[in-house]
Amino acid sequence: MQTHVDRNTWAELAQKLPSKKNPEDYKKRTELFNLFDPNGNGYLSLAEVDKGIRDILRCDTLFDVKPVIMRAFQAAKNSVKTKSKYGDDYIERCEFRLLLVYLRQYFEYWVMFQRIDKNFDRRVSLEEFKQAVPEINKWGVTITNPEKSFQQIDKNGGGMILFDEFCQWAIKQSLDLEDDDD
Repeated sequence: MQTHVDRNTWAELAQKLPSKKNPEDYKKRTELFNLFDPNGNGYLSLAEVDKGIRDILRCDTLFDVKPVIMRAFQAAKNSVKTKSKYGDDYIERCEFRLLLVYLRQYFEYWVMFQRIDKNFDRRVSLEEFKQAVPEINKWGVTITNPEKSFQQIDKNGGGMILFDEFCQWAIKQSLDLEDDDD
């Protein structure tokens, strides 16, 4: 099933994910972190982040896309080296802003991925990729040899591009949707 995305979706994400480096967003992030951290231990597990997105942010669009939450969590939890013995497995307060940034960014990659994945099996075949080249080129990359690009993205050589592989490539290419809000 495809995630429905329109201007309101991007506006909702911008409002609910206060990731800017300004005093107003900092205050909102502090409050959000405290709400996401029900036991007050200063660490957020993946389950607490997931629950926070559902119950605190009340953002079903994001909550329903578990691969986005997982990728963002994995990227953020290792973004800041701390002396904490639990830091490598959890999101700490100093990583929370990046979690919000990554939730937004990986959601954008998810939307791109779904536009390519025409049969919604969460994998992109070579044929789907070839058909999507004109759309992909709008996102800031020029693909001249679809077969070669496909092989470069398909890191595990399985003959399909998985979301994780697509994200790694999208980051390297600095892909950007033309119809989102940034």
